[in-house]
Amino acid sequence: MTAAVRLEPFRWWHIDEALPIEADLFGAEQWSPAMFWNELANGHHYRVATDADGTVLGYAGLAGAPPDEVWVQNIAVRRDVQRRGVGRALLEELLAEAARREARSTLLEVAVDNVAAQRLYAMYGFEPIGVRRGYYQPSNTDALVMQRDAEPTGDGPHHHG
Repeated sequence: MTAAVRLEPFRWWHIDEALPIEADLFGAEQWSPAMFWNELANGHHYRVATDADGTVLGYAGLAGAPPDEVWVQNIAVRRDVQRRGVGRALLEELLAEAARREARSTLLEVAVDNVAAQRLYAMYGFEPIGVRRGYYQPSNTDALVMQRDAEPTGDGPHHHG
C-alpha cells in the first residue's frame, strides 16, 4: 500500500463516492443510499480509504452484535486500486476496532465465488463456519459465513482443547 492512502471516518458526504463503487462491485445487490445512511445513523464503525486528494478508494464497516460479537458489514475497494493493500488496511482497521470493543468473535459473510476475499480473510484467521443459501439477492448467490476468534489477551490461563 502506498503511504498516500489514508483511513478516516466514513461520513455522509462520502456516500455519493461510495455508490459507484457499490454499483460496480455488487451490481443488483448494491446498497442503496438509505442503507448507508442507516448504517451511519446507527453509529456503526465505518471507515473510508482515501488517496492524497481525498478521493474515496474503498470503505468498510463493522457493527456490534451484543454481547460480544461484531460483524463486518462490508469491505469494498475500487476495482482499479484492488490488490494494492487498500482492502487489507481496511480489514486491519476493523479488526483493531473489534479488539477495542473486546469482541470475542468477528464474523462476516462473503460470496462463495469471491475467492480472493476469502483468501484475504483466511490470512487474518477467519475460518468458514457455515453457508447461507441464496443470501445475495437477486442473484441467489450463497454466502460463506466466516468467523475469527479474538486473540487470547494473556490475562490468565487459556486452555486449548
